Amino acid sequence: MSPTYSRREFLIGSAALAGGVAFGSYSLGVLATTPEPNNPLLTGLGPESATFNPWVKITPEGITLVTPHADVGQGVVAIQAALIAEEMDLELAQFDTDFGPPSPVYYNGGLVEEFAPFMATDLSPEAEAARAAALQWLKEQGMQMTGGSSTVPDSYTKLRVAGAVARETLKAAASKRTGIPVSELGTKAGAVLLPGGATIPYTALAAAAATLAPIEEVTLRDPSQWRLLGKTMQRLDVEAKCTGSLQFGIDLVMDGMVYAAVKLNPHKGAPMTGFNAGKAETMPGVQQIFPVTNGIAVVATNTWYAMKAAEAVECQWAEADYPSEQADHWAMVEATFTPDQADKIWRKDGDMEKALATAEVLEAEYRVPYAAHQPLEPLNAVALVRDDSVEVWTGHQIPQGVEQMAAALTGLQPEQATFYNQYSGGSFGHRLEFEHVRYAVEVANKMRGTPVKLTFSREEDFLQDFPRQIGMGRNRGAVKDGKIIAADFHIATTSAIRSMFGRMGMPSTDPDSQIPSGVWNMTYGIPNFRTTAYAVTGLSPTSSWRSVGAVTAGFIGESFIDELIHAAGQDPLQARIELCTVDYHRKVLEAVAKMADWDGPLGNGQGRGVAFVESFGVPVAEVIDVTATDKGIRIDKVWVAADVGGVLDPINFENQVQGGVVWGLGHAMNCELTYADGRVQQTNFHVHEGMRIHQCPPIEVMGLANGPKIRGIGEPPVPPAGPALANAIFAATGQRIREMPFNKFINFV
Repeated sequence: MSPTYSRREFLIGSAALAGGVAFGSYSLGVLATTPEPNNPLLTGLGPESATFNPWVKITPEGITLVTPHADVGQGVVAIQAALIAEEMDLELAQFDTDFGPPSPVYYNGGLVEEFAPFMATDLSPEAEAARAAALQWLKEQGMQMTGGSSTVPDSYTKLRVAGAVARETLKAAASKRTGIPVSELGTKAGAVLLPGGATIPYTALAAAAATLAPIEEVTLRDPSQWRLLGKTMQRLDVEAKCTGSLQFGIDLVMDGMVYAAVKLNPHKGAPMTGFNAGKAETMPGVQQIFPVTNGIAVVATNTWYAMKAAEAVECQWAEADYPSEQADHWAMVEATFTPDQADKIWRKDGDMEKALATAEVLEAEYRVPYAAHQPLEPLNAVALVRDDSVEVWTGHQIPQGVEQMAAALTGLQPEQATFYNQYSGGSFGHRLEFEHVRYAVEVANKMRGTPVKLTFSREEDFLQDFPRQIGMGRNRGAVKDGKIIAADFHIATTSAIRSMFGRMGMPSTDPDSQIPSGVWNMTYGIPNFRTTAYAVTGLSPTSSWRSVGAVTAGFIGESFIDELIHAAGQDPLQARIELCTVDYHRKVLEAVAKMADWDGPLGNGQGRGVAFVESFGVPVAEVIDVTATDKGIRIDKVWVAADVGGVLDPINFENQVQGGVVWGLGHAMNCELTYADGRVQQTNFHVHEGMRIHQCPPIEVMGLANGPKIRGIGEPPVPPAGPALANAIFAATGQRIREMPFNKFINFV
């Protein structure tokens, strides 16, 4: 079920993740040994202040916890801080948080699962050795990024250790001051607790602690002793978001700031051949208009003036290097299903051709279109370029990449670039790209010494988005004597990972494991099982979209599995339970069956569907009930069970799962991007519409903790939503929907 590599040389490569970064294949035997990165918090550390590690800083004025993973709405600032605070004995109101400076010390070790080409359920010595090698490589690369639902896996141990080191060092400082042995000291609510009940606040110990070497040998507390983790917590940003006081990147204002907007070639990646700004130059507030890469920029006294003037500039555009019309995009996907264009056969169990020859073959084709990222906050950035420095303020998931791009665009050295990460109003993969950084810095470089705030209009954001991959599945299967004996999946999509890497100037990943994600890693015991992936080239550039390949392949795979189960005359959920070969995966299916009180078909125009997809190591099962009304399909209720190995924040876990289901359902129901004349036709929410409030059903969530490792939950609830809904519609109506969006074939109420 896993690829085979030689014993002499294991290659780390073929990485594919939600915006991950990889550099091709690396031999384990030639990994370089690099020194430990310096603690970046030491730079500018004030007197009487202490930093014990890159995540904790204490001054006489207060405590700051560094939460380096980008917060794009998923709440990772809160969970990172809670991991540190749990071991430091801090209350949630006793500290500030900061994203910290970009630094290799904040490398993301949680990406190891996507870098090691083994199924997440494979815990063999070979698989674990591959993960250990991948972790070492990630550390040596100093790869700081947020994506792939990796924040919690990356942070779970290292941030608790950071908190424990700070705690024990502060106790040592208190012991030195008081002469009381460390063994007789405790900690509580941001203070060292002395015998008899007296306390010394951590802030009062900062100066003394700064003179000590950090206590590195620490013992982490057993989960039975946790005060914060695993308990009901209010996210740190909830009150500020509810009151409107939280500052997002788009809210930044600086003295002397000017405002910019761009109009770029809607044929993505193609240049501008000419422009006429005569009309725009006379419009209110306009200060400057000049060309930038593939388009023009307008600088004005406010964002609205800049956007309106940009619309008025007449531009001549070169043609795109991908097909102009949507039908030709689909034709190119179809043409990729040839043996010579196969990216990789990811799994090959049994004898497929022999099995298919012994029974009637069931065939089905599925389609998943392009889709936009469409976060509520459009792309924006503030840049300030001086002769000897460049500074950038925006929300981004690859901080060092921002500094590298800013330096390259201005001709400065990387150490002369500084990035200040901001809260983002959504991303879904959008802020793994660098277009907002590029254009803010380009404009600021022409106006050195002046801070420039660039904001994409909503329409420009849609037009320039690198969307979710387009893809098709051509599947064959067979049943015999009431059992599925063969499942043969052929999946062709554009490679979002290679496309993104290309724009970053990085080597491509071969093959791309995200193309078949959600299918090749199915844990169903089907004796003859094959997954072949095909990488479609020559189409629109694409990028990582929430859950990346699993949203596409998961729909293709779980819809067809449902068809095979139906052909075998079996119950859709019970059959999956019986097919499942991994114990903790099976328990997820059993849990959702119990939650939904599954007991066969509903009848009377009602239907229930189920889908089960593992992505980023997290098995998720979803059951959806629908009713076929005279006006269309009504979604009545959704049940979700997921195993992340341990739920650290129950409230945010529930929120993330519910949000993922709504995201997955809304896009399966309503959303696609299509091309005409080389440009995207859908340029705002009303024509790329998510789920409406009146359509949103109750969503019941259960988190399980049977899996062997702590996982993240940001993306895994998305892939099962579409196929579960399609399977429910079939159960209610007898109509199989094999193409997204479903509203092309059926109405929703």
